[in-house]
Amino acid sequence: MSSDVQTDSNMVVRKLFDLDREMVLERLKRHSIQVLSLVVGVVIWQILTVKGVQFILNFNNLPTPVQVGQQFYQLIGTKTFYIDIGTSLRRIGISFLFAVVIGMTAGIAMGRSRLARDIIFPYIEILRPIPAVAWIPLSIIMWPTNEASILFITFLGAVFPIAINTMQGVQQTPELLIRAAATLGAKRFSVLRHVILPSALPSISTGLAVGMGVSWFSLLAGEIISGQYGIGYFTWESYELIRYPDVVVGMVTIGVLGTLSTSLVRLAARLLLRWVPPEQR
Repeated sequence: MSSDVQTDSNMVVRKLFDLDREMVLERLKRHSIQVLSLVVGVVIWQILTVKGVQFILNFNNLPTPVQVGQQFYQLIGTKTFYIDIGTSLRRIGISFLFAVVIGMTAGIAMGRSRLARDIIFPYIEILRPIPAVAWIPLSIIMWPTNEASILFITFLGAVFPIAINTMQGVQQTPELLIRAAATLGAKRFSVLRHVILPSALPSISTGLAVGMGVSWFSLLAGEIISGQYGIGYFTWESYELIRYPDVVVGMVTIGVLGTLSTSLVRLAARLLLRWVPPEQR
């Protein structure tokens, strides 16, 4: 009897080991394809710029990947490059924090109250399609400093996806669960904390990830008006001074920082969504 149990245990362990190995191999395969795709893109970029191809698009004046790499190597040895990155990260952090608090509060209110939805949702629908660049003149007029204008524009990029996804997540909470919790004596705050928010978390996490990505897009528009510091300002200044390798370095830096910050948001969401099947996170 004991030998049968031992045999079954060994089979279960072996199956789990085989499953983990398959998952690791599958991930390695996917990452290899992604890296190879990027390498192919860089090689095509190098060929087009070295040859100075002019067919529909003009690659004659674009810097090569080698020139961009050399310029990036020089910039990482300068203090101002890190000041620009730190300034942008600080602006993203402050704006995103305000967007999370205000967006989730508005989303929960709209998801639970028809009156709140009728009051707030028209503003979101009218303001949401306005691009960040269009807010620049009004922001300069409304806010006392350029810094406040940049934070406001970056905030606008993040708050709408967060509010809408939170509202949808709250609305999709099964009413049966809410009534069951209320029947068992749960107060409104307890229902919100233990029933509504956990149910809405998958949708909220999607809104947070989208909001983080859009906030970087908005930051570039905002930093054009700042006049000093920020990776968006660095990129625009480089364009005005005809430092094209710097322009590409700024663009790539924004892309990398945006990807990393969005990945951090997704990772934090996954930690809160351990009870949700992986394909639904």
